[in-house]
Amino acid sequence: MIFCKKYLKRSIACAFLLISSALVNSSFAQDASKKTAPKVSAPAPAPVDNKIRNIDGVAAVVNTGFITRKEIDDRIAALQNQGIKVADDAEFRKAVLERLIVEKIQLQNAEQEGFRVTNKELDKIIGDIAAKNKASLAEFKAKVVASGMSFERYRENLREDIVLTRFREREVDGRIKISDAEVDNFISERARAITGQGVAPSTAAPAVSGGPEEIALAQIFIPVDASAGVSAQAEAKKKADALLASARGDVDFMQLGELAAKENPKIKVQELGYRTPDRLPQLFYDAVRNIGSGQTAKAVVKSPAGFHVLKVLDRRTLVAAAPAQEAPPPEIALTPPKAIPITQTMSRHILLRTRTGFTDQDAERRLQGYRDQVRAKTADFADLAKKFSEDGSAANGGELGWMSPGDLVPEFEQAMNRLQIGEVSNPVKSEFGWHLIQVMERRQGELTVEKQRQFARANIRERKYEQAYQDWIRELRDSATVKILNSEDAASSTR
Repeated sequence: MIFCKKYLKRSIACAFLLISSALVNSSFAQDASKKTAPKVSAPAPAPVDNKIRNIDGVAAVVNTGFITRKEIDDRIAALQNQGIKVADDAEFRKAVLERLIVEKIQLQNAEQEGFRVTNKELDKIIGDIAAKNKASLAEFKAKVVASGMSFERYRENLREDIVLTRFREREVDGRIKISDAEVDNFISERARAITGQGVAPSTAAPAVSGGPEEIALAQIFIPVDASAGVSAQAEAKKKADALLASARGDVDFMQLGELAAKENPKIKVQELGYRTPDRLPQLFYDAVRNIGSGQTAKAVVKSPAGFHVLKVLDRRTLVAAAPAQEAPPPEIALTPPKAIPITQTMSRHILLRTRTGFTDQDAERRLQGYRDQVRAKTADFADLAKKFSEDGSAANGGELGWMSPGDLVPEFEQAMNRLQIGEVSNPVKSEFGWHLIQVMERRQGELTVEKQRQFARANIRERKYEQAYQDWIRELRDSATVKILNSEDAASSTR
């Protein structure tokens, strides 16, 4: 799967193939993680409740369908197989059941809307996934069966995933509205960031009251799955509170985060850079709205992804107070966006994904060995990438093509920008795994106005997507008829 986050999602089909490929990779290590209940004909309204109650093992009735306790067990087992720590309590089972309910409602609505995936289309998609995994169809089927899932079940899981993806894209995308003014504002800010023009330094005179500002934030992030039980949530919150208390003392915030990350590799520490309030998550901005430079947020911030400890590194104005005669003429202020000169980089990489039984230390050690071989000229980088890289670029020797600023995930891009031509990096960790990077060439290019607008719309859409998705899910859930029967007990092993 391609590791880089291109600033523009090229097409729905491309996004879907990435999702499908990820599904296959995970299915080799888990049982049926997304089973849905057998389709049943809709009975008459009156006897539904009594009839369903008498079906041993049913956890919830969802409209005219149902979810079994076995499905909850399967989902929990799948999470465990992925290396996710799960709580063995009723609260966690209820959280998993709620997620299954939401998926069931989406599938029911998608079916009513006419979303279908034909067998012919599904066969082609499976063939593409097999080819992506460098396997024949027969080999691919054997791998699926070896994972503990029947190939027929895998086909139906994949079919449902495709339907859900397409349905979500249509419904959520239609809710996101992006104005030309938002796009123009984003382009203006990014142009200043790239060219270094038009931004007042942090020591500049205070802005006119109400003038725009940028906030430099750093965070220590303690992730916790939204479906984790109460004990896991409490443990993560306790850790976040302890870090916040330490951060208020005379310590280096980034070093504090790095020490925490060494103790728990899942913890992340990062500088978010200078951002205007509209480019910060609303939760973050609310927490630091009245916080001065060098101060930490008064409380830990809770998001669906986990807990965040925030510190304001600096605040600076975008428009410094200036004598009236020095104000730019109106025609300059209204100058439309122009192409921006940028430096593009041609690089290649070797990607090793972290997974159960393969730790960060294992990945780092292997990549360091590859680096030593390349530097000693006992091995060629491209040959190593073809043999060992777990990325779609492996067939091309790890080459990623010409990349512009913002095309890659921040950790990768920052490490790449520090390299000289021909130099090989130390192992670099990102959300996709561990990378070994080599810069091949650099050139001067330009970011056209059209590309800037595409980039702006993609980023604005990404910021708005989560809220739009949550609103849509809430509406679907509220409009459904759901009756919880018994989710706390596991299904009998003899059943």
